[in-house]
Amino acid sequence: MRLTSSRKWIGRKWRPRLATVVVAILVMVMALPLVGLFFFRLYENQLIRQTEAELIAQGAAIAAIYAQDVRDAGIAPEKLGAPTPGTNGISSRSTNPDGPYRPIEPRLDLASDYVLPTRPAATPAIADPAFAAIGTRLSGILDATQKTTLAGFRLLDPRGVVIVGRGEVGQSLGEVEEVRAALGGRYASALRLRIPDQPTPPLYSVSRGTRVRVFVALPVAVDGKVAGVVYVSRTPNNIVKHLYGERGKVTLAAIAILGGTLLIGLVFLRTVSRPIYALIDRTERIAAGDRNAIRPLDHHGTYEMAELSAAFLDMAEKLQARSDSIQTFATHVSHELKSPLTAIQGAAELLRDSGSAMDDAERRRFSDNIVTDAGRLNLLVRKLLDLARAENLAPSGQSTSIGAALALLPVDTRLAVRVEAGGDLALRMSAENAAIVLGNLIDNSARHGATQVSIVAASAGGKATVLVGDDGAGISPSNRARIFEPFFTTRRSTGGTGMGLGIVLALLKAHDGMIRLVDSEPGTRFEIILPVVRE
Repeated sequence: MRLTSSRKWIGRKWRPRLATVVVAILVMVMALPLVGLFFFRLYENQLIRQTEAELIAQGAAIAAIYAQDVRDAGIAPEKLGAPTPGTNGISSRSTNPDGPYRPIEPRLDLASDYVLPTRPAATPAIADPAFAAIGTRLSGILDATQKTTLAGFRLLDPRGVVIVGRGEVGQSLGEVEEVRAALGGRYASALRLRIPDQPTPPLYSVSRGTRVRVFVALPVAVDGKVAGVVYVSRTPNNIVKHLYGERGKVTLAAIAILGGTLLIGLVFLRTVSRPIYALIDRTERIAAGDRNAIRPLDHHGTYEMAELSAAFLDMAEKLQARSDSIQTFATHVSHELKSPLTAIQGAAELLRDSGSAMDDAERRRFSDNIVTDAGRLNLLVRKLLDLARAENLAPSGQSTSIGAALALLPVDTRLAVRVEAGGDLALRMSAENAAIVLGNLIDNSARHGATQVSIVAASAGGKATVLVGDDGAGISPSNRARIFEPFFTTRRSTGGTGMGLGIVLALLKAHDGMIRLVDSEPGTRFEIILPVVRE
């Protein structure tokens, strides 16, 4: 069973795999440039602005020529149109008090400007002969210009009548919105739906710019009045066609985007995805009992993944050690409990089967054996409970001193306990727990023939060092490494359970402390290290 018990808590709700999320993110990264081009129409709008700027430049040149012809023809001022407001007019003689330049900036915006319907048809009208004559002279120039620029030119007199413009000569465009503004002396431009001369190719249909036409109307100012309007129009360049013309650069950009996306994917795969899957595989192997899987990953990728892996392996090692400890402890417990139980069972069976044939002394001897072994079982159970409480104990935050802990112990007439230094040192442990620690050590000394126990305490660097020594028989070199093992004792015949030092060790660990055996002649000496209470 592989992580089944854990996965049932997570549930079987569908969740995307990490690889799926990564691929989706990478696709979005690659799509961002296209979204910017087609959805936000950034590049397409730039083509609109570029077209308007070109029409302004062409119209300004035509307006300058037309203004000069009007001045040379000596047309009376009363035949001119409305006074110009002083800006946006194109004139060969007009002066600018702020400087010699009057730039007209493109202002159309495909995203915000309303696209007007197709341009209204011209209405019948009669052109002024003086302006019509100028138009006749300029028609050849405009026709030649149109063949090169592909723009549509209309030259209008001050009343909006076309004097140059193919089949619309002699007709009025004065009611067209942008023309009306130009006749008032203001520059105007507009986006209008185009009337295609032929069906639009399917490939171009994705571009909104292919369905509109840019119209620019520039007023021509002579002596402060409108002498006419240059009305120019052209369809902007198609974005697909323009990108095709720049296909070399576009191909390099696409390669760069694709390469960058793949690089991001490889970095993500190596630093995130692969370590995660490796850690999942390691988890399943550890859950299946593979001890060799408790080792660092071959590649961690990132600092956070290394920390996560280290924390996981540390937890796995502790759980494995805990499992081994429980298994060993269970073996020891079963062995320790089996001996008195076997003795009790044997004595009970003898009394049952042969009790009538025994004299009083024999029956009493077997009964005493049962009572003694039952007492040992009772003592073992109490010690097991004490050990379990010690291993699961949480620090209470209380403090005590060695003197206060010794005061809780019953007086033992077998040996003398003397505190040589540090009896008032505050330890971060409750008095009851400190009394259990010292009581087990003192009892252990008494069982090994000691007549005197000395205690010395000192503090340094936030830690207290307590030395507990006696003048007993000491511990042989062969037993020094086993004294903290559960149930290990050399005084089993005198009632020793071998659990006293195990309880002491568990209590001290629960309070961030430790204990170890140090060299001493004669007798035995333990060194205890505990946190002290900071004032």
